[in-house]
Amino acid sequence: MTTTHHVTCPLCEATCGLDVSIDGGRVTGVRGDAADVFSAGFICPKGASIGGLHHDPDRLRTPLVRRDGELAEATWDGAFAAVEAGLRPILAEHGSDAVAVYAGNPSVHNLATTLYGRVFFKALGTKNFYTASTVDQMPKHVSVGYLFGDPLAIPVPDIDRTGHLLMLGANPLVSNGSLMTAPDMRGRLRALRARGGKLVVVDPKRTRTAEFADEHHSIRPGTDALLLFALVHVLFAENRVSLGRLDGHVAGVDEVRELARPFSPAAVAPVTGIDAAEIRRMAVELADAGQAVVYGRIGTTTQAFGTVASWLVDVLNVLTGNLDTPGGAMFPRAAAGPGGRRKPFRTGRWHSRVRGFPEAFGELPAATLAEEITTPGEGRVRALVTVAGNPCLSTPNSDRLTAAIGELDFMVSLDVYRNETTRHADVILPGPGPLERPHYDLALYQNAVRNVANWTPAALPTDLPQEWETLLRLTAIVTGQGAGADIAALDDFVAAGIAGRAGLDVSVAAGRTGPERLLDLMLRAGPYDLTLADLEAAPHGVDLGPLTPRIPDVLCTASGKIELAPEAVVADVPRLAAELTGPSDQLVLIGRRQLSSNNSWMHNVEALVRGKNRCTVQVHPADACRLGLTEGGVATVRSRVGKIEVPVEVTDAIRPGVVSIPHGWGHAVEGVTTRIAAAHPGVNSNLVTDETLLDALSGTAVLNGIPVEVTPA
Repeated sequence: MTTTHHVTCPLCEATCGLDVSIDGGRVTGVRGDAADVFSAGFICPKGASIGGLHHDPDRLRTPLVRRDGELAEATWDGAFAAVEAGLRPILAEHGSDAVAVYAGNPSVHNLATTLYGRVFFKALGTKNFYTASTVDQMPKHVSVGYLFGDPLAIPVPDIDRTGHLLMLGANPLVSNGSLMTAPDMRGRLRALRARGGKLVVVDPKRTRTAEFADEHHSIRPGTDALLLFALVHVLFAENRVSLGRLDGHVAGVDEVRELARPFSPAAVAPVTGIDAAEIRRMAVELADAGQAVVYGRIGTTTQAFGTVASWLVDVLNVLTGNLDTPGGAMFPRAAAGPGGRRKPFRTGRWHSRVRGFPEAFGELPAATLAEEITTPGEGRVRALVTVAGNPCLSTPNSDRLTAAIGELDFMVSLDVYRNETTRHADVILPGPGPLERPHYDLALYQNAVRNVANWTPAALPTDLPQEWETLLRLTAIVTGQGAGADIAALDDFVAAGIAGRAGLDVSVAAGRTGPERLLDLMLRAGPYDLTLADLEAAPHGVDLGPLTPRIPDVLCTASGKIELAPEAVVADVPRLAAELTGPSDQLVLIGRRQLSSNNSWMHNVEALVRGKNRCTVQVHPADACRLGLTEGGVATVRSRVGKIEVPVEVTDAIRPGVVSIPHGWGHAVEGVTTRIAAAHPGVNSNLVTDETLLDALSGTAVLNGIPVEVTPA
């Protein structure tokens, strides 16, 4: 008998509702849930493929343990015993910092790893903590940390009410939104234009979103901060600054005025490639639009001035009076979240051992992991735990990291695939698939363009332990309690801690365990008087209304104001000003998003890799002619750290002087068991990205604007 299950898709940031049909344990159909309060029936190719992911024969369902150099199936007790035998001696002899952790993006899409991962990481106590954030979004966390005092207080475009959207380095018609949880971006942007609004896109490539826009400006990669500063310059020069309801809540306006003086449109135009008159017009239109918002994404964060660019996005929203106001950039009020008032944000509580990079938001730069493994001395990383991450594809100069991992004494991975990274592990601990576990988007609802809450119970049974149980067993191991510790007692301890911090009696969630109990407590402590039972009774979600103003309550700075000119950012502005000396004629590399892909972990689903090869180097016709490249031919792309050979795609959608290769590919390596991905291997663009190029304030890798040479292969 066929049953229909209402599922929130966990495969990207859009959180779309799905109707999943199941018959006899098999997924027989997937369509958009028309009754979902947020997505209203929207679905993308990734969501439609969730059945293929669930039934993937290459997905691990049994632990693997390395014996005599080979990974072989093992019992769960045997796998945990191997973890204990591998980790405990390293911890005893070298301390917790000898064990590093790398957590990948999929862990954020999983309630169990979001909640219980932090329990394990805290118990481990290592300072060598790395995540995909420092190859992605960390500059935004750092900039809002300085501005508002809280690295999680990220304002998002109130896209359903805005009248003017200036978007930089983002392609939401392909990515489905990022640091902006918003299903059906095409529909939302279409509605913006239907009500007389305007969409302006700044991107070196004419992306799908740029093609849809009213206006597209093809900027030179890595110069977004110069353009943004020029817009700020115009606002001051033409007396267009208006704080609106923020008046009295902002410090540092005069300092920003002085910082912006050198960045006139005329000064930045030769470097950015955007005409000075166009820059002035963009600024005036933004100021005059009424309800307007500036939004920047990965193109603005994965560059040498990622934090400064991220800061300037919100500086513009403040100076035009569009922060924390309907139609501008607003702070979501999630039903469940961290809770409590945070201490004012700061970085540098510890530093990486080799290059001395400061910690930011509890993390060190992922680009420094290889050197922390290979450099001898006190504090050397000797063991690695990866949680749903594939850094051997996703971090810069990944060949160096792959070689470094070979020097580890021990490695354990929590992952559903034997991929380019986990093939090196001594133990792989798989978890259930997305239809075999309950789900709630704890992290992504913090960035939603509308306040909603949606609970998904597990649609299918499984014999696998849930990830929260696995993480608690690992917690028991690293704290010396042993793999056989009482997991239920540990879970009770975790729940009691959350209840205590929320001022609740843990008994209010009696009868529940694991993530369900923790979420129930967090909902009860949240701003809407909700319980998990309320969400269980609303299978299509609960609509909690549009975004509402939250300043000053959201501010956690020491002054209680928006600190528009934070000291660390101000100190980095002279480095940016040095870029005004003139443009470089060096060819540069950028990445690109693809609709049927979410980094490397979706490439083993056949439906998502059909069609022509999408792992190509895109080159402008003028550059192709100059360099001797031909459509369908093969190019060699070289950088300081390495070279790759990749098929050529000639297109005028890319800016001259720029080439583009998508990220997440490069599956043709020995030891992986992802057969579909291996049949469509592509090329790993991170073999030519440079681990020495980082944003100074956040330690985020520079993945856009990498200097390269391109020649016919």
